[in-house]
Amino acid sequence: MDCSKLTENGTPELGMEFNSEEDAYKFYNKYAFKMGFSLRKDYLNKDKDDVTTSRRYSCCKEGVKRRYECDVMPKTTRAPTKTGCGAKIVIVLFRGTMKYRVHDLVLEHNHELHIAQCAHMMPSQRKVSVAQGFQAEISEDAGLSLKQSHKLMGMEAGGMGNVGYTRDDLKRYLRTRRERSLKYGEAGSMLNYFQEQTLENPFFFHAVQLDCEEQITNIFWADAGMLIDYNFFGDVVTFDTTYKTNKEYRPLGVFVGFNQHRQIVIFGAALMYDETIDSFKWVFGTFLEAMCGKHPSTILTHQDHAMAAALSIVMPETFQGLCTFHIRRNFMKYLGNHYKENNDLPYMFGACMYEFEEVKQFNRVWEAMVKKHNLENNEWLSGLYRIRDKWVRCIMKEKWTAGMRSTQFSESLNAAIKNHLKLDHDLVQFFRHFNRVVDEKRYNELIAEYEMRQKLPMVGLRQTPILVHASETYSPTVFVAFQNEYGESTTMVILRQQDAAMFVEFAVMRYDGGPKKTVVFNRNDLSVRCSYKKYKNEGILCGHALKVFDTVGIKIIPPEYIKRRWTKRARAGDCFDRRGQEVVADPKVMISTRYRELAPAMIKVATRAAMSEDTSKVAITVISDLSKRVELLLSESEEQPLQNQKNLNMEERDKIEIVNEMGEAVVARGIKK
Repeated sequence: MDCSKLTENGTPELGMEFNSEEDAYKFYNKYAFKMGFSLRKDYLNKDKDDVTTSRRYSCCKEGVKRRYECDVMPKTTRAPTKTGCGAKIVIVLFRGTMKYRVHDLVLEHNHELHIAQCAHMMPSQRKVSVAQGFQAEISEDAGLSLKQSHKLMGMEAGGMGNVGYTRDDLKRYLRTRRERSLKYGEAGSMLNYFQEQTLENPFFFHAVQLDCEEQITNIFWADAGMLIDYNFFGDVVTFDTTYKTNKEYRPLGVFVGFNQHRQIVIFGAALMYDETIDSFKWVFGTFLEAMCGKHPSTILTHQDHAMAAALSIVMPETFQGLCTFHIRRNFMKYLGNHYKENNDLPYMFGACMYEFEEVKQFNRVWEAMVKKHNLENNEWLSGLYRIRDKWVRCIMKEKWTAGMRSTQFSESLNAAIKNHLKLDHDLVQFFRHFNRVVDEKRYNELIAEYEMRQKLPMVGLRQTPILVHASETYSPTVFVAFQNEYGESTTMVILRQQDAAMFVEFAVMRYDGGPKKTVVFNRNDLSVRCSYKKYKNEGILCGHALKVFDTVGIKIIPPEYIKRRWTKRARAGDCFDRRGQEVVADPKVMISTRYRELAPAMIKVATRAAMSEDTSKVAITVISDLSKRVELLLSESEEQPLQNQKNLNMEERDKIEIVNEMGEAVVARGIKK
């Protein structure tokens, strides 16, 4: 811009020269802000070399609203804004200097101008910058509403007038962003999302199933963190599909377990087209493929025949238990009328499910319940009895469940997902928000890890060696459970002790009565077998076994009775994927570490520099120079991302090529509705 020909008060004049049309626009827009009107980019002329030769910028109220020429008038119309204002500035390219010169100028307006307090609302003064757009995207990903996001930015800027755009501008920006993310259609955008995740972390696993028409039906994915979690805690899994994700009502199936803190960990997720045997077979088979063929010992599901049939085919050696929560809900569904007539029915049913420890006792009460309430011909109850080994406590105590009896963790996860998802979300939005839920669960584990190292366990009896040993070994949550069992052992008495050559049999019960348990102690290997079978089912020694250990003089937990999944070092060790490569949860962890070091320092400098105009200008100059140096260094180290891409195995590269070259047919046909 030729500063020698600018007026002191910033008013445009004939003959002014500018280096570019953009400089002319900025100058006139700044003048418009001061005066209180909004300008509009009007016509332009270009030569054969595509160089702009002339351009006009007009007041936004130039022209008049066209009359409605149809026979039927609309119910509502927009209020007119144009007044035929003739204010304008015309610039023409001067070939001698290749600068733009003001050729025509009209400064007078035929309408009332805006006051200074409303100047930020004028269209030509509103723009969502790159930084603001990035912050808006982060706010949307974090679950903030449009109103909350705009209000937050207003508070950060010191008032809504300093933001630089309105809420409608932000709404249009985010809508454009979503449309841009779906430019290849929902199916293509989903495949592109998977490709981006694979490039960021080669251990990201995903798979899609196509039908005969090459439409996507079922989708499965698991990131590197899920693979690692399953490696350490995948012995007991719950799978639930009761949550429906979007307007197509697609079932969301999530594989869930819990860690050493008894918190939720997610092993994988699937968006399913339907809940048929074939769909479940594909989902379970793909899950095992992602997990290197490692079968869980136990999987808990709701009472679904198609799911049970698929599990018996894909995981025949895995014990399938039924969720007690869904059984109770189905009980109200199928026996609700009996519940109203017979108040003791739910209590008898609950006792059969939870209380009895002997099969004979369960059978006796079950038969009495059926006869008393005339339920011999109830099909649901009869079918439930036939599969009693999947839900009755006295039978399931022989199976390893880690203390899990229901899919309550899946239900809890569904509630968290519901808080962040809406029915009108597209697939890309769904994946983004689902990842946020996963990140929240992982952060909860970090909090538990911090507190485990920060806080000392509350040992009730500090002089008890076995409790001290347990507090040093187990995670805090599991230690509390163990300490409760030890407390129970102090209330127990030994009724009988029968010695044999190698074994000693004890009869143990509470001092105030209760069921009697048999504990067999082996003198050779110092092992115990208790008829209560708590260790076999939950991985924690029961009070009966602890009583026997105390009697025979064992003061620490024998190593064979310490389940690694319950210890503080449950995650110690490496995890390898199906190709034998060590899985890394976050290859960019060093980037995050460096960012945490840089961000506070930069914020501190920006806060201090904003105190005065001079320091602010110095900071901007230094930051500009620093930015150029950073970009130069990054451009010189372009080999690193290329090397990361080379590290992708051939299988993953083939998948990416299929998406890029052969996926057009799939993208064109889309996702099956």
